[in-house]
Amino acid sequence: MDLKVCGKCGARFMNGQLYWSTGKEGKKKDLAGLVCDKYGNEECINELKGTEHNGDTWDKRAAFLAGFTEAMKLTTDN
Repeated sequence: MDLKVCGKCGARFMNGQLYWSTGKEGKKKDLAGLVCDKYGNEECINELKGTEHNGDTWDKRAAFLAGFTEAMKLTTDN
């Protein structure tokens, strides 16, 4: 078994698969979009850091929440 731990954020990659701290499998592109691209440095071991990866980002999450909030307002106003 190959276990790598990022020195910057503590992300764990087991046999190349990212696992979140909850133990759930994750996607390297989402880690890159949420953490590595903004906060990573030379210690970051995610090979998708700084690449075109189309991962999840905080901006995408905020836009989803704004849309959800607006949709909820429309359904409760009627």
